[in-house]
Amino acid sequence: MSQSSNMALRGQKTISKEQLLALKQEMNAKALTKRRIRTGGRLVVNIVFAILILLPLLYAVSIAFMPSGELFTTELNLFPKNPTLQNFIDAFTTIPLFRFVLNSFIMAGSITIAQIITCSLAAFAFSFLEFKGRNVLFMIVLATMMVPGEATIVSNYLTVGNLGMLDTYPVLIVPYLTSAMGIFLFRQFYMSFPISLYESAKLDGCSNLRFIAKILIPLTKSAIGAMAVYTFINSWNMYMWPLLVTGSNNMRTVQIGISMLNSVDSQSITMMIAGVVMVIIPSIAIFIVGQKQLIRGMFSGAVKG
Repeated sequence: MSQSSNMALRGQKTISKEQLLALKQEMNAKALTKRRIRTGGRLVVNIVFAILILLPLLYAVSIAFMPSGELFTTELNLFPKNPTLQNFIDAFTTIPLFRFVLNSFIMAGSITIAQIITCSLAAFAFSFLEFKGRNVLFMIVLATMMVPGEATIVSNYLTVGNLGMLDTYPVLIVPYLTSAMGIFLFRQFYMSFPISLYESAKLDGCSNLRFIAKILIPLTKSAIGAMAVYTFINSWNMYMWPLLVTGSNNMRTVQIGISMLNSVDSQSITMMIAGVVMVIIPSIAIFIVGQKQLIRGMFSGAVKG
């Protein structure tokens, strides 16, 4: 084969490699474009659904800054033409809203701390300690989750009434010092830890309480965060029990106070919505701050290993 023929073949091979590289780059560009289109489409769909879901909340915020004259008109006013803070001022002056918010914080905070302590201790016993009837007792605890609160509210009321606890902070907190849901959550998380971890700690002379404080709690921050968010929001939104066991403004919680804004003497839709907006701010703030911990804690104990 002549030298010119060899050079021609090398040129064809070079051109083929360049074409292959260009084709590969073109395919990567098309794949990237398709991926960006899919991501953009999903983002648009999520934004649309987020707006639809948040629309009532956004409209409530708009009403809270809207004078009553702008709400009760034939026109559809989505945004206040003359924004005002008078509705928020009226909500604080009509009822002792600050006192109600303080009571709710005390109740929700105490219940949250108490449930984290009691549920973690109970879950530790069900996960690491060996005793007779452990599984049966745990099933009984889980069975209480199927009993609606309305079925026990009368008996609980009679009990706290006989104990003289009505219209006090203990009556709002004591019935909710523990939770079957919390015990289940912590136990599922603890079951993902090897039992050898506990046995090694015992061999080193570590007590049960020290094992919980020094080893389990640092390893279960996500579960504690999830439990804290879940419990605080549920406690903050409680209505029936505080309404039943409290009778004075000094002990009423914020959910009852909001309903008082809709009374005959102080009926104002814009003022009531302003109160509702102020009440839901703590719940939304707690959820936004702890949503990652909530999701991580709910799923972290689902898979062992």
